[in-house]
Order: sequence, then C-alpha cells, then structure tokens
Amino acid sequence: MRYHTGKRTKLVAAAALGFILLLSACGGQQASSGSTAAAGTLAVRGASAQGGELTFALATSPDTLDPHRSGLAVSVRVIRTIHDSLVVQLPDHTIKPWLATEWEISEDGLSYTFKLREDVKFQDGTPFNAEAVKFNFDRILDPATKASNAAALLQPYQSSEVINEYTVKLNLSTPSRAFLGNLSQALLGIVSPTAAKKYGDQLGQHPVGTGPFKFVKWEENAGIQVERNPDYKWAPELVTNQGASYLDGIDFRIVPEEATRIGSVQSKQVLAAETVPPQNILTLEKDPNFQLLQANTVGLPYTLFFNQDREPWNELKARQAVQLAVDVDTIVKTLYLGTYERSWSPLTPGTFGYDPSLENSIKPDIAKANQLLDELGWVKGEDGIRAKDGKKLTLHYVDGTPNREKRNDIAVMIQQQLKQIGVAVEVEITKDIRTVVYTNGNYDLYGNSQVNSDPNALYSFYHSYDPKGQASLSRLNNPDVDKWLEQGRVEKDDIKREELYKKVQNYVIDNVIILPIYVFPYTVAASNSVQGLLFDTLGHPLFNDVSLQK
Repeated sequence: MRYHTGKRTKLVAAAALGFILLLSACGGQQASSGSTAAAGTLAVRGASAQGGELTFALATSPDTLDPHRSGLAVSVRVIRTIHDSLVVQLPDHTIKPWLATEWEISEDGLSYTFKLREDVKFQDGTPFNAEAVKFNFDRILDPATKASNAAALLQPYQSSEVINEYTVKLNLSTPSRAFLGNLSQALLGIVSPTAAKKYGDQLGQHPVGTGPFKFVKWEENAGIQVERNPDYKWAPELVTNQGASYLDGIDFRIVPEEATRIGSVQSKQVLAAETVPPQNILTLEKDPNFQLLQANTVGLPYTLFFNQDREPWNELKARQAVQLAVDVDTIVKTLYLGTYERSWSPLTPGTFGYDPSLENSIKPDIAKANQLLDELGWVKGEDGIRAKDGKKLTLHYVDGTPNREKRNDIAVMIQQQLKQIGVAVEVEITKDIRTVVYTNGNYDLYGNSQVNSDPNALYSFYHSYDPKGQASLSRLNNPDVDKWLEQGRVEKDDIKREELYKKVQNYVIDNVIILPIYVFPYTVAASNSVQGLLFDTLGHPLFNDVSLQK
C-alpha cells in the first residue's frame, strides 16, 4: 500500500476549519468576545500580524522537554513547538505527510518504508535524513534512554534500515494498526542526533528539533522560552501557515495555582492560560474582553479502575453495588458546573470505535446496591458499616496530589455516597503513585486517564499479558477480551475493527471493571488579541497560526 502527498491547495485551510467544527462541543462558530470556541480560532484575514511574544501560562511544570523521556501531557504543549513528527493525524483519523512525504506498508504489515523531505534541517544545522530517523527510534528502544510513554507508543517497532539518504524502512515484530497514528504523536517527535549525543541525559534541558520554534531557556518552576525558527517551511496540513511562525516567540510561564493563573489573564499579565477551572469558564464566557477556547481530549476518559486482585472487589456483585451507589452525574455537575461531559465508556467520544450505545445505560439505585451486598453476606453494623466474618467492608481509594481537575474532590464525594450502602471508603492521597499503585498494587480503586489517538490504548489497561511483567490497572484476565484486543491491533477492515473495540467496551462496562467519570476538556482562556490558536487531534495547542492583533 502506497501513500503520497499530492499537491497542497487551499483545501488545507478548509481541512483546518473542518477540524475546528468537528471538535466543537458548543457550536462551531469562530470565537468572539466572551464566547466559547470548542476547538480554536481561525481568523479569516488577508495577512496575519507579524511579531510579538505570546505569554502562555501552564498549569504545571513539564518533567522534561525530551519527547522520548517525557511522561506528562503538559510537556507536550512545549515539546510540540520544538519537534515535528514523520506524519500527522487529522480529526477524521486519516494520516497525512509531515516530515515524511510518502510511505509504503508491506503486505504482511511488518514494514513501513518512508520517503522523507529533503529540505529539512534541525535547529542546530544537523541534516534531517534517514539516519536521523533510525537514530531516533533506536534511541527510544535503548534502555539507557529510559524512554517513558514513547516506548509504549513505538511498539511493536523492532529495527530500522537506511535504504538511502532520504528513505528509511521501519521493521515491526507484529502488525499494528495503531503504529502509523502513534508516529504522529509528539512523544515520537524527531530530535537532533547531534544534540542527543552532545547532551545525553540532559537533552530535556537543551532540546533541539525541526519544529517552528527553537528552545531558548528554561528557568526551573518559573518558565520556558522558545523563539521563531526562521527557516521553518514544512508544517503539516493541520495548520494553515506552512512557513515560519507569525510570533517572535512564546514565553511559557509555570503557574500551578488556579486563581493566580486565571487572574494573570484577567489582569493582562499573560495573554493566555491553560486548564481553566469550571467556575472561571462560566465567568469568562460572559466577559467581552476574553475568549475561551476548548477541545475535548481523545483516548481514555478519567476512569476509576477496580483492582480485581483484592477482595471483595473481585466479585461482580460487589462492583455492581458500588456502580449503582456512585452518582456520577451529581459528581460531574457539582464539581464541573456543566463544563465537563460525563463519560460512559472506556473510550472518549471522538476516539475511533467509541460505542455511543453505552450512554445513559446506568442509573443510581441505592436499594439494588444494598440488595447485592446483602446477597454477598455483608451485614450493616450499628455504625452503618457492613461487615462479614469480623471484617469491615472497606474500599481503599488512592489518588494523587496536587488536586488535579478536582480529582481529590471526586474521592470525597464517592466516600460520602458509598457510606449510604455501608462501605467505608479510605482515601489515600499520595505523591508516590508509582510505588503505591504500580509497584505494590495497594489500592481498591484508582483513577487514571490517557490522551491517545487510537483505541489500541485499551490494550495496556485491559489485556492480561504485559511483556514487562507489570499488571494492568484493572487486573483483568479474560481470554475473550485478550482475543478482541489482539485482533483489534491488526484488523485491516475498519468496520470489523470497530466492532472488536465495541465488544471490549461493552464487556468492561457490563462487568463493572471500571467507573468512567468525565471527559477532560482542554481549555485556554485568552485575550481577544490572540488569534489563530488551534488544537491538534489529541487536544494539544498548536501555535503555528497564532498572531497578536493590536
């Protein structure tokens, strides 16, 4: 199978506008003063204003700017300004050229041969070529790199062959329908081999890519600055401006405190700020001096996973009782004031294979929940908590710190709701999630989400086998689910592939493996002077088209 670019035309602008409309949750109109644009703005103008620096407040500090070692979504906001990818994924799930101009997939699905652009240089002058691509993907596989999410995204990559200077062949151990889409993600962005060899473990503090902006400096816990790459001329179809940025640069300021971050936009200390709290969303929507830009993320929604290795949550009736007692609608409406959507599935709407038939399929039923626990022999004591064989019915709920997206508040509300059916919820808030959850498995209920472009993301959460020997969050071990997930990885027929993932979703919900809670909307509050901010398919901001209007 061969794919190639064809000619670029004005359809690029149409594709970008279609992207905006597709992601819209509040109508597809362009953002105006005090309005919400669910995917971004695309100002229709003859010429964009040149120059100026965009100040953009981040909610937390990136862990690293080395795309291969990063594990945080906030890092991607900056990483994407510096690094490009081989391909780009559009909102309709099609894959289009970027640093690669065309590619061919072998009939057995075990090799991908890419032809590369011949006019690209890294920001340090290093040529971009097949050797650079091979270096990058081999670097991710190298244990010394300590690759984080990038290593998972690159699976089942095995090796590369340099065919000639601008042709590279990637070899896989097994076919994968998700592989090409994963190559579009920022964490598989291409780094300069020269810089990687020079800086080693410190590349994350000295990043060099081929992107529209060049790294300037990083002041720990304060801010990160990038400047225009004047040589840039190879942007993907996802944006309108194919050349160098209209902006002189971007000053990313790290402002974790919500009130301070949003206040800094309102006081005009910064021009834009991310992750707007629900109460501020409602205020800013009515303020004619600001615009609110929003895109729902795709992949896995915020989900509470039962640990089925621990009693009594390995019993279906016990999990069903919790499902019937937890009023998710009330939680989402109370904490997010109608600004977040409730989730119903292991996947978010907008992700390929999402099953809308699961929506509105569960309603709270306290009487039924109590009945199920009675049937299991858990008897309420004088304190209202159930017990069996001298043991109290407790649920160990683990969550992280800080209180990201009010997730700690979800734990408190569930603690109150489950008290109605005699379950004592012990909430543990910890900074050491990796040890408590992933190493020790010391949880009954734990929440997680993942931004991802393909339903293959379900594999690491619900498949019983992990080559690294690490159990999934759900501890699910079901041969049917394993078979569906394995087939979904390789199925070439999209209709059949969609049905496989619908089977997985229905099994997970019917057997209460999880409690889906909310779909996270990535929100940006901005001054009206900020024009042209778009979001990619995963909901990350794109700054190629941004200009500052006076």
